Amino acid sequence: MPNIVVVGAQWGDEGKGKVIDLLTPSYNYVVRYQGGNNAGHTVVSGNEKFVLHLVPSGVLHKNKICIIGPGVVVDPKALIEEIEMLKSKGIDVEGRLFISEQAHVIFPYHRTIDELKETKKGKAKIGTTKKGIGPCYADKVARSGIRMVDLLNDEVFTKRLKENLSEKNAILKTLYDFKGFFFDEIHSLYIGYRDRIKKYIVDTTVMLDEAVRKKKSIVFEGAQGTHLDVDCGTYPFVTSSNSTAGGACAGSGVGPTKIDKVVGVVKAYTTRVGEGPFPTEFPGDLMNEIRSRGGEYGATTGRPRRCGWFDACLVRRSIIVNGMKEIAVTKLDVLDKLPSIKICTAYKYKDKIYENFPSDIEVLTNCEPIYKEYKGWQKDTTTITSYIKLPSNAKAYLREIEKLLRTKIGLISVGQDRKQAFVIE
Repeated sequence: MPNIVVVGAQWGDEGKGKVIDLLTPSYNYVVRYQGGNNAGHTVVSGNEKFVLHLVPSGVLHKNKICIIGPGVVVDPKALIEEIEMLKSKGIDVEGRLFISEQAHVIFPYHRTIDELKETKKGKAKIGTTKKGIGPCYADKVARSGIRMVDLLNDEVFTKRLKENLSEKNAILKTLYDFKGFFFDEIHSLYIGYRDRIKKYIVDTTVMLDEAVRKKKSIVFEGAQGTHLDVDCGTYPFVTSSNSTAGGACAGSGVGPTKIDKVVGVVKAYTTRVGEGPFPTEFPGDLMNEIRSRGGEYGATTGRPRRCGWFDACLVRRSIIVNGMKEIAVTKLDVLDKLPSIKICTAYKYKDKIYENFPSDIEVLTNCEPIYKEYKGWQKDTTTITSYIKLPSNAKAYLREIEKLLRTKIGLISVGQDRKQAFVIE
């Protein structure tokens, strides 16, 4: 099997977890390469629902090796809770979950700074999950972060934690009038975390290199979506890491020549969590209907997702940025009851037509979407198991998406369960 990257082509929450879960039986390794516990992948199997924030989705399949790469920022408390949740449901991670020794560690001061900074912005807030992700990445880039390998070294950990607390406490007191943190308390807490997770911490870069040499197959699992990428997304309303396929290399330690294919995941409509421009956002009544039918609430925060029509301009940019050769379309069934459906094909702003996705946040915020309208199929698709059995109008809608994106659809999902999906041959 080829080594593939599975990446979201919208603003996240596209259903990547389910797609990865479906792919995993054919692969040996699943690698999470960026983000932190600000992201969530939901997988439903029968009556069991798993919401994963740090551990790769492949963990639900026996004998699959799951790796948290160097590009991920890890909150040890959240990771331990997730491991315990999996164990309580009969999923054993021992001997098959590994954390990169180069992954950076989230501390309480990261979460506090995240929350205070967001609160201070007021109406200009970004919509962060307040999990400390951005401040941890900021420390990483500023070369003051603490990595897993540092956590394992008592002398290094003590020195770097003291240095960081001296700086963070001064910032917290000066800018936010916050009392700060005590060294002994955090040091003791994180030594306890270290003792519980140290058996998982290894040089995952060497592990993956050996896997490639042995012709083992790898799925690289992205979190969030393309348009939340810190470089290529709708900045500043983005995450703090590279959620595009390019991030798979830096975030896993695997070179680009070892990756064979990129698969994009899109919803049959569009959603967004948090703040930021959203040209195709639904009006209130339709928003509530689709949100209810699609269960559109954040896996991590529970926040209601904003919903809108499928945006071909948005996804075309994703295809360019990621080099996608194929896409999977999820939640087609959510549109089953609509008499008509729209696709955004371009934007209009001050008498200028934009067929390509604009980087200017002013244009994106104030543009008018240009739509094509299609007849709905108004038939239940949740029990359909092959493309040929879809209603004719549903097939026409999917063909139009392929035409607008100039990219083939390889998989369709028509419900949450593993069984509610089929490949298009």
